[in-house]
Amino acid sequence: MPNYSGKWKLPTVMQAEGAGNWPKPPVGVPSAVWTWGNGNYGALAQGTTTSYSSPVQVGALTDWAKIAAPSGGGATIKNDGTLWTWGWNQYGQLGIGDTTNRSSPNQVGALTSWLYIGSGIYQGYAITSGGTLWAWGYGSYGGLGDGNTSHRSSPVQIGALTTWAKVFGGQFLAAAIKTDGTLWMWGRNTKGGLGDGTTVDKSSPVQVGALTTWSEVYPRAYFTMALKTDGTVWCWGSNNSGQLGQGDTTDTSSPVQVGALTTWATIGPGSETDLANSEWAMAVKTDGTLWAWGENSKGQLGNGNTTDTSSPVQVGALTTWDSVSGSRKTSYARKTDGTIWAWADAGDGQLGTGSTASVSSPVQVGALTTWGALGKPAWGIHQNALTPV
Repeated sequence: MPNYSGKWKLPTVMQAEGAGNWPKPPVGVPSAVWTWGNGNYGALAQGTTTSYSSPVQVGALTDWAKIAAPSGGGATIKNDGTLWTWGWNQYGQLGIGDTTNRSSPNQVGALTSWLYIGSGIYQGYAITSGGTLWAWGYGSYGGLGDGNTSHRSSPVQIGALTTWAKVFGGQFLAAAIKTDGTLWMWGRNTKGGLGDGTTVDKSSPVQVGALTTWSEVYPRAYFTMALKTDGTVWCWGSNNSGQLGQGDTTDTSSPVQVGALTTWATIGPGSETDLANSEWAMAVKTDGTLWAWGENSKGQLGNGNTTDTSSPVQVGALTTWDSVSGSRKTSYARKTDGTIWAWADAGDGQLGTGSTASVSSPVQVGALTTWGALGKPAWGIHQNALTPV
């Protein structure tokens, strides 16, 4: 059984978990990190800048607990609570005090209390077991949430609160959920992606509405997708390609529900870099079916064609999907049998299938049935995943 130590007591954990607000990294589960796709900047952590079209393991360690996939790199938390990053570092997004790229994992500071990580395109975000929120990297548009627009090459604390539970990065905007289930956002707001009813950038966290039932939220370039604890899905921001799932292409700066269903289990949208008309959404229902909508020029909706859709469409007929993730016109999903599947753009080998041929329907990544988790990339032409060993 996972050993959640430190300040967290069992009643607190049970209450938060019951509300859907407890972050659950697989602490104590021996896991290896694997990467594939474009190796520029050392993004695959192989000690080189070589690209790979099939998964390659990051070193030989098997004590990794949590992963994220910022642009051109990776970020991980070990079972001992230390934080490690690698790859592109132009804006200090590795958090190690400089702007030099790294092709192997480097520890961020000396803390052993990191609990949750959620990288943006050029930023890193993390939460400690004490509930404090930290950010580093590209600060323009207020994307770090520390009240200004300066870049930071080392973690800076966002405010003084100790009630943060989850954090999620996008392209120049970010979101976080508190232990009370409230949702907060900051950064670029050109298309209303912050969900606060305006299109004004914010350099400090602002609350999205007054609800206390948020579970997951993923900002992209100009739109945001979120899941509530009641099983409903909500979207806001840019809608050029129908990514809000409303049956139209009208932008909105406040959350709107996708249909009326209360049976959504998890979400994972995707985005092309800095293109408001190249964003799409994916979600898995409690019955294990996979659905997608929005931009589809490379087949990233997985439904066998390249036509955009502004309402959810089912991906095949399977009922064994577990989680989804998307980035740079490529989509990924994990099944309940532990297999990983990918589809859409494969130009840099980011499908992980050993080929650079793009496909518009899911294809399996290798033959393994032991994948434990997919990275949730903000944007990038590579992917990270965890597998128990």
